Amino acid sequence: MACLALALQPANGANILLQTREWFPPARALAALSAFRQTRLSFAPSSSAASGSKSDDPDPSSALGDDPLAASSGQVVVGVESRFLVVYRLVNSIYVLGVTTPDTPNAFSCVDAVNQSVAVVVAACRGVDATPDKLHRKYPEIYMALDIVLRGVGAARLAAILSSMHSDNIAKLVSSAIDAEARVRGADPWAGSHEAFSLERRAALQTFSSVSFELPAETLAAGDEAAAASLPPPAPPSDDPTKPSEEAPEDQQSKDPFAASDKINKPEEALVGAFKKSKDGVSLVSDPSAALAGLEVSSLPPPAATKPTFIGVEGFEGEYGGIEFGNEEASLSEAFEGFDNAFGGGLDASEFVNTAKKPPKAPGLGGLELLETSPNPATATASKGDEKTPLENLLVSKTQAMTGPEMYIVEEINAEFRQSLLSRVGLKGTIFLRTLPPKQAAGKETEFSFRLENTSGIQRAVMQSSCVSSLENGMFHVRTPSKEEAIPIMKYSLQPRFTPLPLRLRLVKRHSGTLLSVMIQYAPNPALLMPLTNVTFILKLPVDPTLLKVTPKAILNRATKELRWHVPDVPKGSAGRLRARMPVDQDSEEGGELEVVGMVKFSAQGSTTLSGICLRPVADGIAQFNEVSHRYESGSYLCI
Repeated sequence: MACLALALQPANGANILLQTREWFPPARALAALSAFRQTRLSFAPSSSAASGSKSDDPDPSSALGDDPLAASSGQVVVGVESRFLVVYRLVNSIYVLGVTTPDTPNAFSCVDAVNQSVAVVVAACRGVDATPDKLHRKYPEIYMALDIVLRGVGAARLAAILSSMHSDNIAKLVSSAIDAEARVRGADPWAGSHEAFSLERRAALQTFSSVSFELPAETLAAGDEAAAASLPPPAPPSDDPTKPSEEAPEDQQSKDPFAASDKINKPEEALVGAFKKSKDGVSLVSDPSAALAGLEVSSLPPPAATKPTFIGVEGFEGEYGGIEFGNEEASLSEAFEGFDNAFGGGLDASEFVNTAKKPPKAPGLGGLELLETSPNPATATASKGDEKTPLENLLVSKTQAMTGPEMYIVEEINAEFRQSLLSRVGLKGTIFLRTLPPKQAAGKETEFSFRLENTSGIQRAVMQSSCVSSLENGMFHVRTPSKEEAIPIMKYSLQPRFTPLPLRLRLVKRHSGTLLSVMIQYAPNPALLMPLTNVTFILKLPVDPTLLKVTPKAILNRATKELRWHVPDVPKGSAGRLRARMPVDQDSEEGGELEVVGMVKFSAQGSTTLSGICLRPVADGIAQFNEVSHRYESGSYLCI
């Protein structure tokens, strides 16, 4: 079941044959074959030599693995959005291809199907000299044989198919080997006509499957006697004189249901039955079994069930207690102690104030004597002590003035993980230019050139032609009037295989009964130059939880049904996990799967970018712009 499609593709030319399963669309199979052809042609030794290898381009053999033109067999993963694993074998100039998913647990079944298809091609061409002309001559036989191979075939039936490849009747190719394996093992004798033997065997199977048998009456009677013998003997009737005698059903039917009962004239002991009064007036039971006759007595609950139930209200900063059923008043006062004030209570302002006493101030003129009356305020110092404090340190720090145009890069990383596999990834970057303010520029235009490095992984790039022009070889020229806000002058996107991942995520979900357990595992990228800080993990819950247990502590937003973990620091080389457990109303046996989605938000700022792209001046040592700190942040970073 691992092989989804089988195909025959010549080294040069259109596809010869494609055989797919019923549920696998042929369009997706054709896309996989086209991607295999492009991969084979792009990584051919001739194409790589013609195009010329650059120093910054990666090695093609390291990206693909085996070279399809140099190896007679192998496997390769193709495709960008939809990825497929293609197992190939080269027979002369014909590629025999098997298409399957890249995450298949058993890839050897697809390899086995490709090997059996190679045997069919060799038998149809009468040798290993396979050409498209020879395949077209035996196209119906090859088509029917590959259809049987795709659905699974044994060694005995494959041998029968190969022996019938050059016969005159195609029906013998399909129906002659239905019971071939049974005949090889000696289960049935060989017959002269394979088709007649096959049809007779099928007719016999259908006849026996529709026959019904009835058990004889003697067998049914013997079964009833055996069942009666296994039952326990009936209990003998009790002759207890204290037990009141039941009236005959005939008498009950003849009497009027609204007539007065005869028990009115009987003494009091007869009315209450087996109960008698003691001296203290308490009723005693002489025969408990007689008193409880005809009543269903339920078993008593275990002793643990009689204890008060404790429901813990676990806070995210500590344990706040709970409420016990059966002891509500005492537990309520303990659980909500300190919250009965007007503004919540439970806080003491003295905890946040330093209790150290300040020394009393010396009498003076309100502190004016601390300032010197010198004409230069920059040299004003304190009159007490030997240390001198400039007056500028007492003022608000000023922002550093711009000395020239500034450039920086903002990148956004998007990724989607399905369990532990990366399904989609993308990185978008924007280069911003901040010119001098119009007041400081005095009407002059900003004009300079810069250079981009490490751009081999860029898939697509666009620039704002009104202010940026390309000089080729990675150099660009900027000319724009001064503006107050930053100007986005260029945007780019990276290829998925060159996109670095700051975090790898894995979402594990388990729904057993009415209990849902979710765990998020994360591991930082050890190649990052700086560790991630202030990372927020968000888990979207399917329902609003009533009882929730999380590890470590988190914040729950019931309005949006989100659970947030804030991790202040994610050091390199250390993995972590976040767990949550809650009961849900939906049972796992009902079939509906609950949808749980995890998201991550993070941002970092530094001297380098996440993609490795850097800004450089055109001439070494002559910088016409200032490079400020770059920033990268998460966009749609999901784990499903």
